This record gives sequence, C-alpha cells and structure tokens, in this order.
Amino acid sequence: MSVNGAVWGRVRSRFRAFPEHLAACGAEASAYGKCVQASTAPGGRLSKDLCVREFEALRSCFAAAVGQEDHDGRLLGRAVGVEALS
Repeated sequence: MSVNGAVWGRVRSRFRAFPEHLAACGAEASAYGKCVQASTAPGGRLSKDLCVREFEALRSCFAAAVGQEDHDGRLLGRAVGVEALS
C-alpha cells in the first residue's frame, strides 16, 4: 500500500467511527443545535462565541468519546469558537 493509501485508510476508519462517537454526545449536540437555531431565528443574530459554552461541552464530550485525553486525563485539542464551524 502506498503512503497515501495508508493515510487514507486511517482517515477512512475515523470517518466511519464519527457517527458512533457523535451519538454518545446527543444531549450536548442537541443543546448546541438549539442555541444556534435560536440565534438564527428571525430577529436572532448569530455571532462569534454566542454559543461557546454549548460548543465547548460538545467538543469535550466528543473528545472524550474518541478517547483524546492526555496522561493526566485532560482533553487534548485547543479551545475553538463558533468560527471553526464555518
């Protein structure tokens, strides 16, 4: 297998596992979705970091579901805001 094929194989397995990991965070995904929906409803204004608490809860849950923790049990990754979704 070529180097690109090996990389694609790893990426493909991550993509296939994505729905299972996301399903483990249903409550957090729902809360984030409701926040974004309320912000984009008529009269609402979606702005940077408006739903940051809900997004961080979803991100933390997803990282825990994937198992991305360091040796001290802290979640890896950087904190990101709503702009990361665009």
